[in-house]
Amino acid sequence: MADLILTTFDWVPQMPRGYVRDIRVRWALEEAGLPYRVESVPFRTRSPEHFSHQPFGQVPWLIDGDLSIFESGAILLHLGTLSDALLPADPRACSKATEWLFAALNSVEMASLPWALLAFSGDTDDTPAWKFLDGFLEIRLQRLEPVLAGCEWLAGTFSVADIAMADALRVVDRFDKLAAYPACRDYVARATARPPFQKAHADQMAHFAAAD
Repeated sequence: MADLILTTFDWVPQMPRGYVRDIRVRWALEEAGLPYRVESVPFRTRSPEHFSHQPFGQVPWLIDGDLSIFESGAILLHLGTLSDALLPADPRACSKATEWLFAALNSVEMASLPWALLAFSGDTDDTPAWKFLDGFLEIRLQRLEPVLAGCEWLAGTFSVADIAMADALRVVDRFDKLAAYPACRDYVARATARPPFQKAHADQMAHFAAAD
């Protein structure tokens, strides 16, 4: 198998380091033990070539032979077809992993990301926007808490669903938002203690630091 090529930015500011979404792809690749290399595009400019791979000018994207795949969820699903370590072979377990992958991206992250962006900006005063987003996130965490209290991993064994869900949650855990949700907090700790995540995180941090 030829090396897969993961493309990310050459540099980002300090604040998002460790959270840029190429970490999800790095993590999956490390979990599966798939050979890959990392290439970069400029953070400060977006070329036509960049937009040809990622129409919103974001990262990451993955090259697999003649395939160019953007969006972290789509990349995770593709990598799942390459390794049972990422997507179970059993049809029922595969279906569960797939639905929880989409739940992480469409139900949880749609609440956690805007909340985290306001938290990163420091705009957490008692404003209508903050109260709305905080309440929206609370509802999602309340629903997720009993699910995670009842399982180690979402599809029975660790899968791409856990990569997406843990990453969607750890950005709010950064601000101690999971203190009232011990099952969510423990799930994030369990996922991020895995050696493949530790390597993916260290590699992303080193990648951006090298361009400082």
